[in-house]
Amino acid sequence: MIPQKDNKVYTVGTLTRQIKNLLEDQYPFLWITGEISNFATPASGHSYFSLKDETAVISCVIFKGQKRHLKFTPENGMKVKGMARLSLYEPRGTYQLIFEHMEPEGTGALQQAFEQLKAKLSAMGWFDAELKKEIPFLPSKIHVITSGTGAAVRDIIQVAKQRCPSVPLEIIPVKVQGEIAEFEIAKAIEIANTVKTCDLIIIARGGGSLEDLWAFNTQTVAKAVFESEIPIISGVGHEIDFTIADFVADLRAPTPSAAAQMALPNQAAVVHQILGLQNELNNKIERRLFQLREHITDIGSRLKSPARVIDDFRFRIEDLQSRAFSLVKNQIAHQRERTQWLNRALAGTLPSIQTNRKDVEDLKANLNYLFWVFLKQCKDRVNEQHVQLETLNPSAVLKRGYSITRSLSGRHVVMDADTVDTNDDIEIILSKGRLDARVVKTYGKKDL
Repeated sequence: MIPQKDNKVYTVGTLTRQIKNLLEDQYPFLWITGEISNFATPASGHSYFSLKDETAVISCVIFKGQKRHLKFTPENGMKVKGMARLSLYEPRGTYQLIFEHMEPEGTGALQQAFEQLKAKLSAMGWFDAELKKEIPFLPSKIHVITSGTGAAVRDIIQVAKQRCPSVPLEIIPVKVQGEIAEFEIAKAIEIANTVKTCDLIIIARGGGSLEDLWAFNTQTVAKAVFESEIPIISGVGHEIDFTIADFVADLRAPTPSAAAQMALPNQAAVVHQILGLQNELNNKIERRLFQLREHITDIGSRLKSPARVIDDFRFRIEDLQSRAFSLVKNQIAHQRERTQWLNRALAGTLPSIQTNRKDVEDLKANLNYLFWVFLKQCKDRVNEQHVQLETLNPSAVLKRGYSITRSLSGRHVVMDADTVDTNDDIEIILSKGRLDARVVKTYGKKDL
């Protein structure tokens, strides 16, 4: 039997509570590093995971309130460093770490969050080139979303005055650094798309650290840029700085000044180019007009005078008219002579025409008589044949009480009882209707 010093007996709950108090008093806060595994986030929003190294594993939790301050998303296999307090979960008697702060080990939390969001939005297609909107060559108005007092807005205004002072700029001042900066930038983009008084947006700020530029690395700003119907140029930081907004924007400029240069053409150069094109166009028009004048002159030299053409046609018409009158006159004279000759010939043969007319009348009477005789003979013959047909018509025979029997299989008329067999199907045609019957028995000549 093991002797007890004070003979005190502990309950499980009492012992667990005392151990819990000892642990929490001894290790109120500590820094710890390890590799994340079994990471899970249930509906409560709290995240539970294990932290391990080569020799041990410990259960961990980070509550939803603390997660909001993280600049990255914890993942399995990620090595992290964080500040936690040691606690003991009494119902199971296991100890765990409750994290208050966490960051990736080896690389900064902001850089880790940047890479994670960049990979996420790239997979969603927000960086795809085919979704980029075209930047207008000469915008009617530009909204500049930046700090109202920073160097970026001064640089943009200065470049705009130098390159194209005729294009108005409208500044929408926002915070470009701090916790609410991302929401102000996103809201400004939304306002520009709502009022629709411009056809180009520039978002800009000067250079700075990754923390200083962080507002432009958030999904809030990226979503506003992606959903903007107005093209957006992103000019954030220095040439070496890249932000998430740069990748989502329709055009990335290395600096705010470069953004203004990309947004606005050089007015003097454009005017010079327009004047050059105008001179070239005038020269081409003059050359073309000269060619057309020469062409018209050449064609005119080969064309006849309209008056001469009209005179030629007038002479031809007069000649044709004269010839037509002569032809008509000669034709009339010829027809007059022919008519006179026919009248004289007709007068000499008049008695003969009277005699022939009587003969024609007699022949006509004889023909009429013969036609009516022939027609009567034809009618009598038709009537006689009609009577014969009526006599020979099978329907007339049927009306006298007779019938016609046909075989249903061959459709031939049965005239001999020996041509059908018992149980054959037959059809009996009567004067009114028909009968379908079956042969029960046959009687041939030999049976009579």
